[in-house]
Amino acid sequence: MTEIEDPEARKILIVDDAEMFRDLESLFLARSGHILTACDAEEAWQVLERERPDIVVTDLTMPGMDGDELCRRIKAHPDHRRTPVVIVTARSVGDQHERAVRAGADDVVEKPVDRVSLINAVNHFLRLAIRGLVRVSLETDVKIACGHGELWGRSRNVSRGGIFVESDGELQPASEVQLEFALPESPRSLAPTAKVVWRRPATRNAVAGLGLQFLKLDREAARRLDEYVYEHAVIEPGDELDASKYAVR
Repeated sequence: MTEIEDPEARKILIVDDAEMFRDLESLFLARSGHILTACDAEEAWQVLERERPDIVVTDLTMPGMDGDELCRRIKAHPDHRRTPVVIVTARSVGDQHERAVRAGADDVVEKPVDRVSLINAVNHFLRLAIRGLVRVSLETDVKIACGHGELWGRSRNVSRGGIFVESDGELQPASEVQLEFALPESPRSLAPTAKVVWRRPATRNAVAGLGLQFLKLDREAARRLDEYVYEHAVIEPGDELDASKYAVR
């Protein structure tokens, strides 16, 4: 596990057609690394080729090429596909969250941009040379609705980006479903749409299970998941003040 020790060595590319948001995000992330900016996707690509930033933070909706298309272009390029991309979407618009996820975004944050959430999202990818988001234990019943009807499963862990559910259902990877489940002591259920990313077959020692990636997820659901994961993450000695390690999507 490799850490980037010197913040000045990190390059953060911020892409937004609105100068106000570029300036605000630059201010928030100033202590996380060297800030680069671009006012649209075309300028962003030029900066990407020239500067090779360590992470890209892009608005979703921009004139010309939108942020999700920029993300697809980055993920499809052999030289840049491992560059983390954080997409910023409009407030409480689940469809935009889905667009960002389908484009391959490594994380999604929503406007109005919260300083701590943005710093956590970016620092998570800058600090460690690993891509996975933090998962915590969650044991709760999950209803899975698909074109063939409904089935039930039992979740084992969750992040803001997805959930693992033990279920005997025959859903195959790439299947899209509607989920419904509750967090402990939460008054309302969460109901994101999701895609089956992988399937674990049943064995002598384990029941079948599904790895599901959230697609349509509104701001309130993302906030509640974020809080739940942070509250239940196992903090290692010496990491008590490092909230960025536990940022989740």
